[in-house]
Amino acid sequence: MPRRAKHPKLPNGYGSIKYLGPGRINCYAVHPPTTEFTLDGVPKTPKALCYVDDWYKGFTVLTWYKRGEYYPGREAELQDDSNNLQMQVQKILSQYNQNTKAAKSLKTFSEVFMDYYKEKFKQDYGHMGKKVSMERSMCAAYKNASSLHDKTFTQLTQKDLQDVIDSCTLKRSSIELILVLFRQMYVYAEANDIAEKNYAKFVRINKEEDDEHGIPFTYNELKKLWKNKDNEIVEMILIMCYSGFRVTAYKSLKIDLEQKFFQGGIKNESSKGRIVPIHSGIYDLVKRRLMRNNGSLIEFPDKFRNSMYETLNTLGIEKHTPHDCRHTFSKLCEDYEVAENDRKRMLGHSFGNDITNKVYGHRDLEKLREEIEKIKICY
Repeated sequence: MPRRAKHPKLPNGYGSIKYLGPGRINCYAVHPPTTEFTLDGVPKTPKALCYVDDWYKGFTVLTWYKRGEYYPGREAELQDDSNNLQMQVQKILSQYNQNTKAAKSLKTFSEVFMDYYKEKFKQDYGHMGKKVSMERSMCAAYKNASSLHDKTFTQLTQKDLQDVIDSCTLKRSSIELILVLFRQMYVYAEANDIAEKNYAKFVRINKEEDDEHGIPFTYNELKKLWKNKDNEIVEMILIMCYSGFRVTAYKSLKIDLEQKFFQGGIKNESSKGRIVPIHSGIYDLVKRRLMRNNGSLIEFPDKFRNSMYETLNTLGIEKHTPHDCRHTFSKLCEDYEVAENDRKRMLGHSFGNDITNKVYGHRDLEKLREEIEKIKICY
């Protein structure tokens, strides 16, 4: 039996044409657009407008219906010249696609956001009622990108997006959410033929970590993390809490599993290239993570941050930033009486005017290991 010919895809909201099978003279049922749904959200197929023997006749009927020109029985007016009908349909579709593309190209940033928001969260922006964490975050990010709201989305460039990031005076965590919003909106825009190029891929956060503020994890919170150490996100949080690097540093750290140390760092001369022994409590976590992730601890710091916030929320732990892990390491060193000079060395802090330690202070790996092993694991 020969295969039925493939037909063009109907535009959204146009209705449907259903093939009823062989053995019928009028084997295509022509249905208007769906307007009713079940309680579970399943669309109810409306009663057919008519039945025709050619798909392209059905399309013509739907076009009449959309224009308000159809009346029962009008399908009898259609000629049986299939080739002519196909040419007419292709002309209508071409014009429809041009009009649709033109309309999409005029959408503002706000209009694209509203469409993205409705698709992602299954409700309109500004709705009343409880919002999930990610929903609140994207609403806040949208408000913080107000300079883009009235601009045409397809005319935005990388510079427009980067200017929003660079000019934001909020904490880094808020800036990160703006970048997440940009990336998600461009994924939506590409998938829906609104944007041809994803400029969000070229935007970067140039602001340093917020060193001045941080809330360490409590010992009760650390115990809860250790109970959930098999979770991949918790695994990394624990590694950070017992090693003290900035989150972006983990992307490029040198990790020596044989001699059990990290080496690297970012930001300043005191931080870069410093050595921190791998605490025995996290050694297996580090080894497991490296094997699973092809030698990488963190590949995408921004993505990890968002996963960290969601995971802590799931565990019922108060929100902490990745930088709080660094503060936790500092507090653990202090609580377990790690030598102050060694704490500074492992955190990559400057010795300031302390010339003795700044110039002449040298510690070998095993001496640093003795100090870091003073820290006890909170099982």
